[in-house]
Amino acid sequence: MTTQAHDPIRLGIVEDQPLFRSMLEFTLANVEGIKVVAAVGTAREAEQRMTPGAVDVAILDIDLPDGNGIALGVILRRKQPGLGILLLSAQDSMDLLLDLPPDVRNGWSYLSKTSSTSTDTLVAAVRASAAGKTTLDSALIDRKKPRAGTAVARLTDRQYAVLRLLAQGRSNAGIGEALGITEKSVQNHINAIYGTLEIDTDPTRNPRVSAALRLLEETGRS
Repeated sequence: MTTQAHDPIRLGIVEDQPLFRSMLEFTLANVEGIKVVAAVGTAREAEQRMTPGAVDVAILDIDLPDGNGIALGVILRRKQPGLGILLLSAQDSMDLLLDLPPDVRNGWSYLSKTSSTSTDTLVAAVRASAAGKTTLDSALIDRKKPRAGTAVARLTDRQYAVLRLLAQGRSNAGIGEALGITEKSVQNHINAIYGTLEIDTDPTRNPRVSAALRLLEETGRS
């Protein structure tokens, strides 16, 4: 995202159900620091309205009448590499994030439509996406368990708890508050997680995003 810290987050919404689109638009238009600049119902309209530089974050329904939100997100991201993307779905299709092309994989978030009716959750995901971070739906994450033999399965219980909160877009302070530990302890756990998952410090890749995707890759539904 190229806006300055004091600028509002310019938001585009792509949702084919008029009532749900109106709900998203009304909810987010009344949040300080967010400006809804486009709300459309099709992929074609989105490409016409969300030209490079017009929006900072795009909320995309996965199922659209003339395509799908993932393919649309890839198109928009390749035209505007800094664009934040928040996918919404009525079903648990979060694993689709693992199939994203490598050049556009960073900075995608995912919420179920059930979770997106919570204003706090929705706003937090929009702001995380604007900052290039990944937020995964907490209810869907809570249903997943590490698969035997994976690197995620080798994490301690506390490290796994930290990883789950990290994948939900929590800051170190937020993770510490949730677990009752200091920010320094949180960072120590995160460093240990990166070591176990063999996540490098490539400056072109966000290690928190990489860790969240590994959680998706190496877990399944309980």
